[in-house]
Amino acid sequence: MQEDDLRGLIGRVKNGSMSRRAFFRRMAAVGFTAPMATQLLAMTGAANAQSSAASVPAYGGTRRGGGGHLKILYWQASTLLNPHFAAGTTNQDASRVFYEPLAGWSADGTLQPILAAEIPSIENGGLAQDGRSVTWKLKRGVKWHDGQDFSADDVVFNWEYARSPQVATVTAGSYRDVNVVKVDDFTVRVEFPAPTPFWADAFVGSIGMIIPRHLFRDFAGANSRDAPTNIRPVGTGAYRLQSFAPGDLLRAELNPNYHMNNRPFFDSMEIKGGGDAASAARAVLQTADFDYAWNLQVEDAILQRLEAAGRGRVNVIDGGNIEFVQLNAADPNREVEGERAHPNSRHPAFQDPAVRQAMALLIDRQALTQHIYGRGGPATPNFLNNPPRFRSPNMRMEFSVERANQILDQAGWVRGSDGIRAKDGVRLRFVFQTSVNSPRQRTQAIYKQAAQRAGIDLELKSVVASVFFSSDVANPDTYIKFWADMQMYTTTMPQADPQRFMNQYVSWEMAQRSNSWQGRNIVRWKNDEYDAAFRAADAELDPVKRAALFIRMNDLIVGSNHVIPLVMRPTVSGSVNNLRHVLSGWDQTMWMIQDWWRQT
Repeated sequence: MQEDDLRGLIGRVKNGSMSRRAFFRRMAAVGFTAPMATQLLAMTGAANAQSSAASVPAYGGTRRGGGGHLKILYWQASTLLNPHFAAGTTNQDASRVFYEPLAGWSADGTLQPILAAEIPSIENGGLAQDGRSVTWKLKRGVKWHDGQDFSADDVVFNWEYARSPQVATVTAGSYRDVNVVKVDDFTVRVEFPAPTPFWADAFVGSIGMIIPRHLFRDFAGANSRDAPTNIRPVGTGAYRLQSFAPGDLLRAELNPNYHMNNRPFFDSMEIKGGGDAASAARAVLQTADFDYAWNLQVEDAILQRLEAAGRGRVNVIDGGNIEFVQLNAADPNREVEGERAHPNSRHPAFQDPAVRQAMALLIDRQALTQHIYGRGGPATPNFLNNPPRFRSPNMRMEFSVERANQILDQAGWVRGSDGIRAKDGVRLRFVFQTSVNSPRQRTQAIYKQAAQRAGIDLELKSVVASVFFSSDVANPDTYIKFWADMQMYTTTMPQADPQRFMNQYVSWEMAQRSNSWQGRNIVRWKNDEYDAAFRAADAELDPVKRAALFIRMNDLIVGSNHVIPLVMRPTVSGSVNNLRHVLSGWDQTMWMIQDWWRQT
């Protein structure tokens, strides 16, 4: 669609000559999803379209409590309950039981107010016409679990806390470059240094969970990791903490003072961690010992057999998550300035584009979908896949051991007597790590077999998920440290906009000792053109031009072959037949835990 045509349609919505429904139909016909059509209207002031009550299923509870016990199973256990330190999805989800943001992302990509009184828009004065600020009005009468009042002071404190270099949070990228002003006790204004199209970042979704100022203000510096509330949360959520055994079991009880009427439905809940995805699937779909099982990374054929028992169902929720392989740009086996995989080091083999290109040719993505993931993993050549208007048409998937051999031969990588290629004393032997999970181990084995045929030896390393995804800075086996040559996991896209998702490859987000390995650029790749495109997109109010910038970013990182996309990862979970939940591919599993109920 041409820019002039798009502007014309938006203008017709503004002047009332086209209905929103007709606009959405027209956008769908040219590849725009409902979330992106919504965002276009909101950014241009055409409608207060970012909020939609219809985007969340109707809540069936009629009173607070009385629903008994809710049992949730996570085969990766949570280890901490501070959302600003939650490097992995399990820690973010567990934190979301207790802590809430101002707003969350529903399944269709619209915003749902939680601690906010309303969603900001041009019409209600919340969004500045010049794109330089957003004003949030806070819900009144909200109390922390200890009875203290929630106010704008808590919101401002979270900004100060998250952006502090001493605290070293994983959320810093969303708060570092904005200014937050307290307007009054129940109003805050987020100010941007330039026109900002994606204003729904700070204080929204998984990035936006708000912790209490009165309990964290004495731990807002170098002592931040010592805060007792890092594992004993006091939030505003529908449930309050009973007990927490890191790496094992989380128990919570109904919050009698919760700020939403008739919620929550359940008297108590638990999140049990550990085990594996297959046993978690059986515990819900076959035996119904648990009500809900998270992230069922299990071969689809197994899930279908378990569903046949008739006790539960598999939920497949589309989003932007991606299973992918990273090739380390830094050297994990040599110390620079006393640090392994220092951003200033270069990987001895992967600095050669020919080696990276060969590695990209040695994984059969279509086979992964066909034989392992099924409906839970469509093959893709792109890192950024959704919403569709950001999906690049330029990348291609190719599996060819023959081509990989030709490329390595031409680049001078010669097979030794053991069949392993080498050049200038560097051997193509790599440690390839991932978490313990059946589909991932099968993928590793497929990759290793093809690599052997090309003269590359992969040493397969599988790390227990609770360790691999831990934020423990002392642990050498975490994915955030990436002290291996290659690694594989799923990265989540917790917003219906790619701004934060694509900051994983900007140069100022490199994970290293100085930021406690909390930087989001784990692969430690640097590209000036990528940095420039990201900064441009950050301030581009024209949605068509902005989409082109993100497509260019995708093509740069995927084209470098430091990142090898494998399959898209819709959220796949299991639930018993009578559980009614609210799930979203753009937010955490627990984003609306207050609306979960059981139908009798």
